[in-house]
Amino acid sequence: MSGLIAKNLPRFHHVAPQATFIWDPSHFNRKSYATVSKPSAPARKNIVYVDGVRTPFLLSNTDYSKLIAHDLARETLVNLQKKTGIPKDAIDYVIYGTVMQEVRTSNIAREAALAAGYSEHTPAHTVTMACISSNVALTTGIGLIHSGIYDTIVAGGVEFMSDIPIRHSRAMRSLMLRANKAKTPMQKLALLATIRPGHFVPDLPAVAEFSTNETMGHSGDRLAAAFKVSREEQDEYALRSHTLAAQAHQNGHFTDMVPFVVPGVKNAVDKDNGIRVSTKEQLAKLKPAFVKPYGTVTAANASFLTDGASAGLIMTEEKAKQLGLKPKAYLREFTYVSQDPKDQLLLGPAYAIPKVLEKAGLSLKDIGVWEVHEAFAAQILANLKALDSEFFAKTYLKRQQKVGVPDLKKWNAWGGSLSIGHPFAATGVRLATHTANRLIKEDQQFGLIAACAAGGQGVGMIMERHPDAKI
Repeated sequence: MSGLIAKNLPRFHHVAPQATFIWDPSHFNRKSYATVSKPSAPARKNIVYVDGVRTPFLLSNTDYSKLIAHDLARETLVNLQKKTGIPKDAIDYVIYGTVMQEVRTSNIAREAALAAGYSEHTPAHTVTMACISSNVALTTGIGLIHSGIYDTIVAGGVEFMSDIPIRHSRAMRSLMLRANKAKTPMQKLALLATIRPGHFVPDLPAVAEFSTNETMGHSGDRLAAAFKVSREEQDEYALRSHTLAAQAHQNGHFTDMVPFVVPGVKNAVDKDNGIRVSTKEQLAKLKPAFVKPYGTVTAANASFLTDGASAGLIMTEEKAKQLGLKPKAYLREFTYVSQDPKDQLLLGPAYAIPKVLEKAGLSLKDIGVWEVHEAFAAQILANLKALDSEFFAKTYLKRQQKVGVPDLKKWNAWGGSLSIGHPFAATGVRLATHTANRLIKEDQQFGLIAACAAGGQGVGMIMERHPDAKI
C-alpha cells in the first residue's frame, strides 16, 4: 500500500473484549440455500442466438411516417415468432431498447408484446443506452439467463424518427398543470391572462450531448481532424458502404428483413430505402453539414435519420434442443466501455475491441466477421487509425503495442449503418443477426460486433458460429 493511501486511513486500536458471545444455532430457525454448500459456482451456460428479424429500415418521413414505434416493434415480434416457430408461451421475457421514447407507450416492450399476441404472463421491460440500446437488451437477456431466472428471451430495439416527441415549453407546461387544478372559471381566466408569446416556443429534443452541448456531427468533424481523416477518405468509405449494401440486397443476403404491409401504401415495403450508390464526383460536391465551411462530415458520409425495428431470440442451448430449434450462433463475450464524451465521444470501438478480444482469448486474426456500427465514415476511419496507433495504445489503452488493423475484407461486408440505415435502438440486434448470418455464409467461426454511442460509450461482443447453424 502506498504511503499516500496509508496516511489517509483511519487508525484502529485493539480493544480487549468485555464479553464473549457464544454462537448457538439452536437459537435460530434458519434454512440454508443449496448453493451455499457447493464448492464452486456452476459452469456458465451456453447461450445461443437462434435467429433475428427486422423491418426494412427507412428514411424518416417516408413510408412509415403515419405509424408509431409501437407498430414497428409489434411487427418484429410477430415475425420473429413466425420465423422461428417458437410457441409464444415458451418466451419467458421480452426486452426492447428505444431512445426517442413515445410517451403513450413508455414501456414499449410490454405494449408491443401484448399487441403481438404474446402471453399476458410474459414480463417485459424497456432499456436505453443511445445507439447501443438493443445491445443492452441482448446482454441484459444474457444476464437473466446466466442467473438461472429464465431460459428464453426476446431482445430487440425500435426507433421512430418520423414523429419525435416535442413538448410545450416548461412555462406552458407549468401553466397547464396549474390550470388543470384550478377550481373556478375566474381562476382559470386569471391563469390564461398570464400567457405570453414565449409560452408557445416548443421544447425540442436535444440534438447535442447534455454534458458538452456539442452535436455528434461536430464531434465527428473534430475526430476526423484529430486523426487526419480526409474528406476524400470519408467519401470513399461511404461509397464502399452503399456499394456493399446494394450488392447484399441483390444477392439476397438480407434474410433477416421481413416485408411490412403499411396501411395506405400500395405495395409492401420490402427493402431498405436509404441505399444509394453514387460516385466520388457526386459525393465531393456536397457541402459540410456541421462545421461550415471547413468541415468534412456531409449528409452522404454520415448515417441518416431512420425508422425501423429489430428483434432476436436468445436462449440456453439446452432449451433450443428441447424445442427442436437450430441456433445460428453462440453469444460468447461482451463488454461495455466509456470515455471522455468530448474528445473521444465516438471512439467506443477502439476501446471495446481489444477489451472484448482479451476477455475471449482471441486475436484480430481469429475474427472472420466484423460488424461495426457506422455512425459516420469519419468515426469508422478514426477508430481504425486509433487501433493502428502505437501512441493511442500506450497513452489511452495502456497497452505496450498497438492493436492493429482488422482484415477489411471481412469488415462490414454487407454494408453498414451509413447505407442500410440507423434506427438508433434497433441497430444492435441488426448487427447481431448480420454477424450470425455472415458466419454461416462465409464459413467463419468468430464474429465481433462493436459500436459507439452517445455519452462517450461503446460495446464489444463476440459471437461464435453454432455447429447446427443454417440460414
